[in-house]
Amino acid sequence: MTAELLDKAIDGKRLTPEEGLKLLRSRDLLALGKAADAVAGRLHPEPFRTYNIDRNVNYTNICTAVCDFCAFYRKPKDGDGYVLAPEALAGKLEETVSLGGEQILLQGGLHPRFSLDWYETLLRSIKGRFPQVNVHGFSPPEIHHFTKINKLPLRTVLERLKAAGLGSIPGGGAEILVDRVRKAITRGKALTEEWLEVMRVWHELDGVSSATMMFGHVETLGERIEHLDRLRRLQDETGGFTAFICWTFQPDNTAMADVPKTGAFDYLKTQAVARLYLDNFRNVQASWVTQGLKIGQLAMLFGANDMGSLMIEENVVAEAGTIHYLTLAQIRDAISELGYVPRQRNVFYDLVDEERERKAIKANEVGGLTTDESLVSHVTGRVS
Repeated sequence: MTAELLDKAIDGKRLTPEEGLKLLRSRDLLALGKAADAVAGRLHPEPFRTYNIDRNVNYTNICTAVCDFCAFYRKPKDGDGYVLAPEALAGKLEETVSLGGEQILLQGGLHPRFSLDWYETLLRSIKGRFPQVNVHGFSPPEIHHFTKINKLPLRTVLERLKAAGLGSIPGGGAEILVDRVRKAITRGKALTEEWLEVMRVWHELDGVSSATMMFGHVETLGERIEHLDRLRRLQDETGGFTAFICWTFQPDNTAMADVPKTGAFDYLKTQAVARLYLDNFRNVQASWVTQGLKIGQLAMLFGANDMGSLMIEENVVAEAGTIHYLTLAQIRDAISELGYVPRQRNVFYDLVDEERERKAIKANEVGGLTTDESLVSHVTGRVS
């Protein structure tokens, strides 16, 4: 039965939720990987595989939500809460651009005091100084929080953010899009339909976004499929998702530290099934940030067509004790070793022109961040 389902997906026919669950329950990892790779090859017959250069900038760690899985957030009265100072943010952007980056992933906590004007000013200051940089910013839970704090309709909030310079929305805060799971691991945060509605309205405004899944905690296998099915249905409706990225829950330093870590087998299997199930998503990213170089590279044979980002800076996963850093050369070598040409792309999956790509390679060879210590974020200007 599994072989028949794999052939069905390879041929481009849609799997039902029941069929997706059967595949997720399968232990035949190699067969799943081979099928997912075939689907990726059908969607991407080109001789190259892609990567991005960007930076995760967390403008604040202050958050009114309580997420048991998060080691990064701080309560509003905690002494180590911060808001990134403007000069620190500008320095991070300058460094990103110097290394060939054309995007920042801008996310924070659910800050209890900031008005929408504060975020508009932040976006305008970024775009005013770095007009070439795409701001991939504010997860759906953050944007839902903006509507509550400012007592404004969702569409109005998104229109104003877009006008101020928001370029695309990351898929953060999705975890598992099933309310039973969300209520079990978090309080004070957007529920499933609220997350989906942010994405729906953003897509209606001609915006694009990514979609994510964090798994390996309290969800069932059926709930993983339910998550994928919700994403697939919204993509049928809007077509606004550019890519899907999944990663495993990192329990260290969280309130869920007793949850056993999910290993590479389950990661590769889940990504492969996602590639087979999400027939209306063109792109799947590998997650080397949680899995490390070799499993991230192997994920490129389990349905991923993109190696993800150089990620000049990352703080959230690092707070959970998982610290993997790759140089640009390592990312490109990982792709080349699989027989593909490595190519830099932007958030819209357009290829960066080859001259700019060569400049980025040179900049990373000469002045790139090359040690773990240099990649750790240093926040200045802490205020609450």
